[in-house]
Amino acid sequence: MKIKEGFELRSICGENIIIAHGKQNINFTKVISLNESAADVWNALVGKEFTLDDMVKVITDTYEIDEATAKADCEKLLSDWTEVGFVEE
Repeated sequence: MKIKEGFELRSICGENIIIAHGKQNINFTKVISLNESAADVWNALVGKEFTLDDMVKVITDTYEIDEATAKADCEKLLSDWTEVGFVEE
C-alpha cells in the first residue's frame, strides 16, 4: 500500500495538517490533523510502498514504545487513513 497522491502534510501554526490537492481530493468536509507520531509515520512513508510492519518500525525506532502497543496504534492509524482515503493498495 502507499499514501495516495494528492495529499501533503504541512505544519501550519504548529499543527500537522493534511492538505488535499486535485479534483479527486477536493471534497473535504473537515480539516485533518495528525499528532507528532502520526506525522513521523507519514513523513517516513510518503512516496513509498509500505506495510503495517513498516509503520510499526517507524514508531518503535523513534519512540520508546513496545512493539505490541505500536502495532495496535498503527493498525488504528492505518484504518483511519484508509477510511478518509489517504491510502491506496
